[in-house]
Amino acid sequence: MSTMSTITWICNCTEVLAASQASNPGRRQRQLHQGPEARGTGPFRNLILMNSSFPKILQIIQLDLDLKFKTNIRELFEEFDSFLPGAIIGIAREMQPVYRHTFWQFRHENPQTRVGGPPPEGLPGFNSGVMLLNLEAMRQSPLYSRLLEPAQVQQLADKYHFRGHLGDQDFFTMIGMEHPKLFHVLDCTWNRQLCTWWRDHGYSDVFEAYFRCEGHVKIYHGNCNTPIPED
Repeated sequence: MSTMSTITWICNCTEVLAASQASNPGRRQRQLHQGPEARGTGPFRNLILMNSSFPKILQIIQLDLDLKFKTNIRELFEEFDSFLPGAIIGIAREMQPVYRHTFWQFRHENPQTRVGGPPPEGLPGFNSGVMLLNLEAMRQSPLYSRLLEPAQVQQLADKYHFRGHLGDQDFFTMIGMEHPKLFHVLDCTWNRQLCTWWRDHGYSDVFEAYFRCEGHVKIYHGNCNTPIPED
């Protein structure tokens, strides 16, 4: 199976809300997108169409449907202001040892690697349930444009022996191992994932190192159909 078929887009985005410039004219135009975790057939088609379809929109927030907000979404918009130069995407770390498992061969061949390891020293990969996309920065980044090319994806997939199954999340995780400065890492409280599947499937000894999240939760993420706590 080719890399192109293993890296797929999981969020079929539909426009649901626009940040109101009328109420805050000093802010740049921003757009909120939301969609179900529905697998697409083209791994990069939506990444490219997102930019070409909204040429006048500078920033978009993309959300999974299995989320519960505990704060005003405007606070999430403000994370764009914390992007360092070169950062194009805001995203939180994956909170299960998914990529410890997926990168097992690379980790076996490179026992000192940080790839797939737990935070704070390791690189556990990303979870795309909450994403801040700086479309203008993406359009202007030669590096990101190169990374969308199939040959570049194949090269990275071969290097890491990577065969993913979680769509855009896999793509961002893989390029994040090589180019971390493309990403603004959101605090875990902005995407407090609740799924514990991997704790019961071979990783109970290290699970808590990935799952731990301290601080007041701003967004709960009921991934893998996990119930979200009631108020």
